[in-house]
Amino acid sequence: MTVSHGPIAYLTSEYPKVSHTFIQREVEGVRATGLEVITCSIRKPRPADLTGPEEEAAYDDTFYLLKTAKNPIRLISDHMKALTTAPRGYFRALWLAFRTAPPGAKALLWQLFYFAEAAVLVGHLKSKGAGHLHTHFANSGCSVAMLASEMSGISFSFTMHGPDEFFEAERWRLDEKVARAQFVSCISHFCRSQLMLFAGQAHWSKLHIIHCGIDPERYDRPRSSPGKNLLFVGRLSGVKGAPILLDAIAILIPKHPELQLTFVGDGPERPALEAQASEAGIDAHVSFAGFQSQDVVADYLSRTDIFVLPSFAEGLPVVLMEALASQVPVVTTHIAGVSELVEDGVNGYLIPPSDIKSLVNCLEGMLLNTTAHAKMGVAGRAKVSNEFNIKTETIRLAELLKIYSKTPQDSSAQKQHQ
Repeated sequence: MTVSHGPIAYLTSEYPKVSHTFIQREVEGVRATGLEVITCSIRKPRPADLTGPEEEAAYDDTFYLLKTAKNPIRLISDHMKALTTAPRGYFRALWLAFRTAPPGAKALLWQLFYFAEAAVLVGHLKSKGAGHLHTHFANSGCSVAMLASEMSGISFSFTMHGPDEFFEAERWRLDEKVARAQFVSCISHFCRSQLMLFAGQAHWSKLHIIHCGIDPERYDRPRSSPGKNLLFVGRLSGVKGAPILLDAIAILIPKHPELQLTFVGDGPERPALEAQASEAGIDAHVSFAGFQSQDVVADYLSRTDIFVLPSFAEGLPVVLMEALASQVPVVTTHIAGVSELVEDGVNGYLIPPSDIKSLVNCLEGMLLNTTAHAKMGVAGRAKVSNEFNIKTETIRLAELLKIYSKTPQDSSAQKQHQ
């Protein structure tokens, strides 16, 4: 029997989102392999996340779950359809919601919200003939996906990033999600190893290494003359180490008065960081550009000499891939799976997290030895092109998705489920 592929549904907690542009790239990459992809999101993005035409187009093409679920007629209708067409699946999903809820009445209430959202998602997926559901991150969005899968019989998978979910593995029931998923895409070997801590050994074969990636050609731009321009791209929050970076810059500026640092991104700690720069008397050397589109970030990288990301916790930052593809040497912390991308002394430098002295010494050495930057830049671009190319990685992901994506007519599992 010839198996026809139903559309792949992608679910995220918020889409499109400026800090998750890699998901947009992945969606487009999967579509380029010939698979149809429908995008779904729990919440609508903020206006600040729609930074360009690509984000606006993704916004117009996405189904928003909470917005739809707030319509009582639609909510009741979708639950009645799920109950009458697959009553066993409906009640199994309800029991699963209770069984996997974290302790406490508030947590149980949130779990029931996820169950309510799952029925609305099922209604949308059924109307589109979706053959498989894939989600990014193992948080609440994945909880909704797991319940929707149990309710409908539509298979699901997810991409595991970390590190947040690893800090609360029991709350997010990583063990249950891995057990029920058809496969898990892990962004690094470190990520897979951490997930193995919580998943039963019988399910380890489901854990595949598929990197997040970028299109290196997008960052093949003429570079400006060498200088002392530093760039940070990311969410402005303590976990990214931005306060430590400002402390380091304040120490370096007396020896390097032409030094300039640009922050691209936004977040809850931006006012505090701006105040810190002002109080240290370095605000003339520090600029805050806010959220920017992918093309504008690429322009910033073409004018950058050193990319700095002194994070305390990460998965495997895509911004590091973008910097390396732009032939910019990076300074970042030796955490999680970062060393699988950044080779110390080859395409950048790895320093201990939270260590201001190491950060200052590393930057000082790079500012004094700019002749090494070009060689590091070439090595960085080669690393990304060979191992973190979005075209290659999405082909690998699409092959997995094709295995599990079937039209409802071809899926005997769905027929048995109902």
